[in-house]
Amino acid sequence: MKKLDELLDKAQSLPQEAGCYLMKDKNGRVIYVGKAKRLRSRVTSYFNQSAKGLKTEYMVGHIDTFDFMITRSDAESFVLENNLIKEHSPKYNIRLRDDKSYPYLQVNWNEPFPRLEYIRRPKKGKGKELFGPYPPGSNISMIMRVLTKSFGLRDCSLSEFKSRKTPCLLYQMKQCSAPCVGYRSAAEYENDLQTAMGFFQGPIKAKRTIQKLEEKMMAYADAEEFEMAGVIRDHVQLLQDFLDKSYDQKVESIQSEKNIDVWSYWNGDEEVDISLYMIRSGLLLGQKNFHFVKGELIEELVDEVLQKIVQYYSDPEEMSPDMVVMDFEEEEIKDVSSALQTFGEMKVLGISKKYFPLIAMCRKHAEESQKVRIANADSVYMGLHKLRELLNMKERPRVLECYDVAIWQGQSPTASQIVFEEGKPNKKKYRYYHLETRPEGNNDFAMMREVITRRMDNGDLPDVLVIDGGVAQVNTVTAVLRELQIEMCVVGIAKSKDLTTGDLRATEVVRSEERLIIPGRTNPYILSKCPPLFKIIVSMRDEAHRFSRKLHHKAESKRVLSTWLDEVKGLGEDTKKKILSQLSMSQDELRAYTVNDLMNYFGIKSPQAKALWTHLHEDDVEIED
Repeated sequence: MKKLDELLDKAQSLPQEAGCYLMKDKNGRVIYVGKAKRLRSRVTSYFNQSAKGLKTEYMVGHIDTFDFMITRSDAESFVLENNLIKEHSPKYNIRLRDDKSYPYLQVNWNEPFPRLEYIRRPKKGKGKELFGPYPPGSNISMIMRVLTKSFGLRDCSLSEFKSRKTPCLLYQMKQCSAPCVGYRSAAEYENDLQTAMGFFQGPIKAKRTIQKLEEKMMAYADAEEFEMAGVIRDHVQLLQDFLDKSYDQKVESIQSEKNIDVWSYWNGDEEVDISLYMIRSGLLLGQKNFHFVKGELIEELVDEVLQKIVQYYSDPEEMSPDMVVMDFEEEEIKDVSSALQTFGEMKVLGISKKYFPLIAMCRKHAEESQKVRIANADSVYMGLHKLRELLNMKERPRVLECYDVAIWQGQSPTASQIVFEEGKPNKKKYRYYHLETRPEGNNDFAMMREVITRRMDNGDLPDVLVIDGGVAQVNTVTAVLRELQIEMCVVGIAKSKDLTTGDLRATEVVRSEERLIIPGRTNPYILSKCPPLFKIIVSMRDEAHRFSRKLHHKAESKRVLSTWLDEVKGLGEDTKKKILSQLSMSQDELRAYTVNDLMNYFGIKSPQAKALWTHLHEDDVEIED
């Protein structure tokens, strides 16, 4: 019996219950996770003679077996599917990728005299109040600094705050009210902090914050402190400009709602774009955009988009809004609404008259984002499809790995492994390889052979290997793969040699070009012909170089710094490691620090800081004749 018939028979024995299914290849690796309202009907559809898309056909050809899990409801299957995708990272599931880390403002009420903190990866906790997220280009860090200075709020770390005995320079500059030494009562300070926070709590409170600063400006002017009045005037102008740009008339009718996320999508000819608009306290702060290729859909488009929304809120780093509005009918989002409650208390709504202007605006953004990206040839999918074409691959490559071999000052050879998934770096999969030191010194080919051999033993292999080098390096890698009986695509990236034209008195240098070395192809492919592919491959090569340098600098720093730290009496190994992890300056620069400064900078105790200070200043002791 053929494998497809075996799978069909097994699928026909499944229950007609809601649940999830896991497709596996011959190595037992999960390559696809899906959900279904009726498991038997859905899984059977993969193996019968019904028409399927090319992507589905290709995926089915790699299925060796499958497992299934029953859930109590369709909503539960959404959550389970999301968890299984996170656990297994299946090759054929479309993953929601956003390479940006969006900043928040945090006020930690657990600290004395709390401050406004700029934070990128907030952690939920009792007593922590968050505002955001704020999109790139919003200048939110500048706004935070303006408010901190204008209202004299604390700007120092908690350890520095607790250890300070006298006011710092910011107090002299009238940018801090010095609560650390009791110059401001807790009640007065909290009143100013609440006024500053009001700027992020809707247009009405924001205008009150600006009004308070205007009153402050006039008070300085009446006291003939014109310099300070001018500073506050400039701060008011910055805050007003931010407010004018962030506020939109379309959100005027929903100012009473605290935090709202609006979702929509655009179904283009080749790609699907999903847009998220973030409204916080009546302020339209910005958007996020995600996209994927239509040809890779296995589920229905609506199901895929809804699953991506569930995936987004399952990220523990994302703060749950009070309300989620989606560009779908209420019936379509019924199960998703229940699933989202797993990640936080959110009111979920579909298309309604009240929110339609926002949905329409979000949908328009998805459409325009797609147009701009395609018009500027800036789609990573275009680049990866071009690579598939050049390498005669049956499907678009998803995972690419790049290697760079380096030697530090003639010794300690290393290699860096860089991983890009869907055209974006996945830093969790970056690796270093410490290679064998050879008597002949720098032998790039032997070292490349070593690193590729070791990498192939680790499993979970990429679709394409990208080698920083020319034909010889690529041939070395392909030879290793042949010996190991592994079929994998390999390319190299190398610059063409600079050519000179004209006589010696007027020599013109022809700019070298980045070339893609492809086994079996006589002429290299000039990467500038395909800007999206150029961006991916060159970024990988540059990232591999950067990662290599980081290792070498770290190793050299430890070697040099540990030499003098070992001479400091009274420092344990844990303290030395702590200092090394924080240290970014020379001994001469450290000599300018007081014992208290050393305690705050390294987070160490007084005896350890004194020992460090004494060692740094032992040459300063004068010796009498």
